[in-house]
Parts: sequence; structure tokens; C-alpha cells
Amino acid sequence: MLAARLAHYAGRDDVVVLALPRGGVPVAFELATELRAPLDVVSVRKLRAPSHKELALGAVAGGDVLVVNDAVVAGLGLSVRDVARLARAERSELVRRELAYRRGRPQVDIAGRTVILVDDGLATGASMKAAAAAARERRPARIMVAVPVAVSDTCEDLRREVDEVVCMLMPEPFFSVGSWYENFEQTTDAEVRKLLDLSVEER
Repeated sequence: MLAARLAHYAGRDDVVVLALPRGGVPVAFELATELRAPLDVVSVRKLRAPSHKELALGAVAGGDVLVVNDAVVAGLGLSVRDVARLARAERSELVRRELAYRRGRPQVDIAGRTVILVDDGLATGASMKAAAAAARERRPARIMVAVPVAVSDTCEDLRREVDEVVCMLMPEPFFSVGSWYENFEQTTDAEVRKLLDLSVEER
């Protein structure tokens, strides 16, 4: 569905698909294959509330990007120091994943190109905002967000952050991203590496 919606980007040499690992990589792989575009990852880590692991209070990405939901942080009674501590812990995992996924391959150059950021879905949008901020530091011409399923308010909120947002399905009530997948088993590091390798081989 995403590939059909974005078919006008197919075959262009100025388009790059960037996936948010790990769950966004299988979706982005299919999209990149259909569009005949290079695939890469933009590593992002959610900052999870210490007492509510499913609640994201923000996210970190490369380039020292930190996105925080001030309302959630205030509601949990967390301090600036608490958030900084959580961010430090996630940044170490960010570095590990970058090394594990690329295995010596350099980042795909996105300067002056159209970047399509892809994840398996959007709930709060914190990870996608962090990914967009990290991508923006690398000076692309345009940044687009493309996801199969999302919360409608999150899609609207992201329109202020990027040039274009494509959310294929915005069901009400939303429940969770995984609710709209037949198979939502966790994507592994090995699967991410395999899909990135396959994408390079196909191109």
C-alpha cells in the first residue's frame, strides 16, 4: 500500500529510504525494493518511563538528538537529571546497534536528497521526531514520513516537523501499533542485518 502511494518516487536517484530499527526495517525494505531506492537505518531509542516500560517519554538519536515529551516527564515527576540518565543509557545501545547493523558500511549520503523515514507505525511519534531531527542535521532536500498505521493526532503533529507525512491507516480506537499486524513478533538484529545486506545486493 505504501509503495503504491509513493510510486511517483520509484526509480529516482535522489530518493533514500531510512528505516527506524528494528520494526521499521522489514516495512522499509519492501518499500525500498519497490521504489528501487537505497535503504539505510537511522538508529533511534525510546526513553521509557522507569515505572511504566511501555510509556515513552521521549527518544534519542544520533548526533546528540534528544526529543522529550515535557507533559509526560512532568506527569511522572521526573527531573532533568533523571531524563539525562535515561538518555545516556540508551545512547550506549544506539552506538552498539549502529556498529552491528552497518558492519563497516558507511551511512548512505542523504545531503540534497529526498529522505523517506519509515517505521512499522506511530503511536506517540517520539522516535520519529528524533529520527527526523537526526536526518535534518545531514541536510537532505526533503524529509517525508511514511508508515502503514498511526494515531491520527500523531500524524497531524508530525506535519509540523517534516515536509510530508503519509499514514496509510489511522484506525479509531488505535490500541497499539501491534494490534494492526497479523505478525508482530520482534524483529531481531540478525534480520535487520540480513535485510540491509539484501538491499545492497539487489541494488
